[in-house]
Amino acid sequence: MPIEQICTIVSAEKLNEFAWSFTLEAGDLVKREGLRAGQFLHVKCGAEHLLRRPISVCLAQADEPVDLVRIVFEVRGEGTAWLSRRKAGDRLSVLAPLGNGFECGEKDRLLLVGGGIGVPPLLGQAAYTWGRSVAVLGFRCAERAMLVEDFREKCTQVVLCSDDGSLGHHGFVDEQVRRILAKDQTVASVLACGPKPMLRAVAAAAAEYGVRCQVSLEERMACGIGACLGCAIRMADGTMKHVCKDGPVFEAEEVDWNV
Repeated sequence: MPIEQICTIVSAEKLNEFAWSFTLEAGDLVKREGLRAGQFLHVKCGAEHLLRRPISVCLAQADEPVDLVRIVFEVRGEGTAWLSRRKAGDRLSVLAPLGNGFECGEKDRLLLVGGGIGVPPLLGQAAYTWGRSVAVLGFRCAERAMLVEDFREKCTQVVLCSDDGSLGHHGFVDEQVRRILAKDQTVASVLACGPKPMLRAVAAAAAEYGVRCQVSLEERMACGIGACLGCAIRMADGTMKHVCKDGPVFEAEEVDWNV
């Protein structure tokens, strides 16, 4: 059951012209509530904005005297613009923990595939499997790249892609996923987060090589608890599930990719 927690911003960093990183003091959300990367916080963005904004957890660390949680977000509208103007020492109201994160073992070798703002939630998995996993990170262009050095510190290999060729490989991430899976038979799971077309392509690539694939879906969320039905998606068996409550992480084979 999510609880409201007042979190103090310990540090606020601008990663590029579009993205910010905050580290929050988060009470005992990690120790007591089990908050982890891949889940999300519902953040109150000022008194003038009724709806909270869902922000994925990038890193979650049990610490003393309080737990620390890192979030990374892009400005997409008035609410996140308000959030980007907060400074160290400011306090935020958050609801957490919300959603379900990735399933993996500490000793697993993972292929982490992120696109754009889907990159941050995978950093926690890189940290959890420190020195074992490979990351494929895709961005529109070099100017939108983020957290690359963080992944390089935690992964055995980081492959970069960009839509316009200004960073790393020119093209989409699924091409690099196929290349890696063709050579590396030790990958236990592919974990992917990003736009739905990217996730569809990555899921197809993983299926070709018989590797488990978990996807974190991006949908517009209002309530964060499955009550408003705004983030309902169709599953492969014809049922409907809510990204905020049943996800955001699903097994790739569960999702109906044709809608």
